[in-house]
Order: sequence, then C-alpha cells, then structure tokens
Amino acid sequence: VQLQASGGGLVQPGGSLRLSCTASGFTLDYYTVGWFRQVPGTEREAVAVIRWNGGTTYYGDSTKGRFTISKDMAKNTVYLQMNSLKPEDTAVYYCAAAYRLIYSNFGVPSSYHYWGQGTLVTVSS
Repeated sequence: VQLQASGGGLVQPGGSLRLSCTASGFTLDYYTVGWFRQVPGTEREAVAVIRWNGGTTYYGDSTKGRFTISKDMAKNTVYLQMNSLKPEDTAVYYCAAAYRLIYSNFGVPSSYHYWGQGTLVTVSS
C-alpha cells in the first residue's frame, strides 16, 4: 500500500503547478484522498480533499478559488491543480488517504491512514 506524490518544484509567484498522487497496492474505492501542506515549525494544513466515490470536495480557506482537486479513476490518481501561486504557498505537500471518512473530518490530518512521502513546492521570484 503506497501513495506516491509528485509534481513539486520551483515556480514564480502567479504561476501554476499540478501535483499528482498515485495509489499503488490498493484501489481508492470508498477512500477519501486529501492534499495537505506543512511548513517547518507549523501544523499540517488541509489544502484540498476529494471523496473517491461521488467526488465530494473540501478546500482549505487559504486555497479556495485558486486550487482545484480532481481524480482519474482509471489511473488511481488524484491531482491538485494550483494556480495563482503565492510565496505563502511554499511548503511540503503531502497526499493522504482515509477509508470511509465522514465529511466533518475531511480537513483533519489525524483522520488519514496512509500518507505519501511529500513533494516540495517553492514559490519564489
């Protein structure tokens, strides 16, 4: 059981990046997949979350309107499209999965059972 996050890198303010999270060793049926980010010395923050079956989404307040989460069921992959990036979006981004998660826990990191390794996003000129 593994989650592989990729797509991070250096981007200028106002630019875009797309992160990918691919699950291997299990199918994402009945899972909720979330993107979280963390800056050293701070708590892990929920960025965007999607329920695999049905597609219900949740967005953190700081990313609403700029980030979009989506899924490709054939590829067992969740994407995070990040637009209008700001320096304060700089962080390590993690994807995580939880089985049969209720909506009220979508943004709670401790509710997630599986975590990817993280990918660094740096927004700087």
